[in-house]
Amino acid sequence: DSAENLIVVRGTRAFLILNKFPYTSGHVMVVPCQHTDALDLLDPFTRAEMMELVSRATTVLRAVYTPQGFNIGINMGSAAGAGVPGHIHIHIVPRWGGDTNFMSTVGGVRVLPEELAQTYERIKKGWEEDL
Repeated sequence: DSAENLIVVRGTRAFLILNKFPYTSGHVMVVPCQHTDALDLLDPFTRAEMMELVSRATTVLRAVYTPQGFNIGINMGSAAGAGVPGHIHIHIVPRWGGDTNFMSTVGGVRVLPEELAQTYERIKKGWEEDL
């Protein structure tokens, strides 16, 4: 678990990782260790740990980035936008009013105010603090 592989914290059954292609700064994902593509195929303990990681991540992201809201979601199957075939994960995306801009539409790129290494350090430090 390090900045090189973007894993912020590892639980017993799941881990928190930065999204390599974030929509906003602070975009993280909760990923189960079990390789499956559907929520209902995960055992109840894994699902519970994943939700605890989601909850803690929103607490940390709120303290570190002060977002005005969050998008939290799961894409199951390629038709739903799942980018990693055969592996489910939960996206946690901090949001601010007006955080979308013309660059995504016109230029096909996203503009982020910080590099992934800085995002990793900020979230890792926030995770280690007693928030």
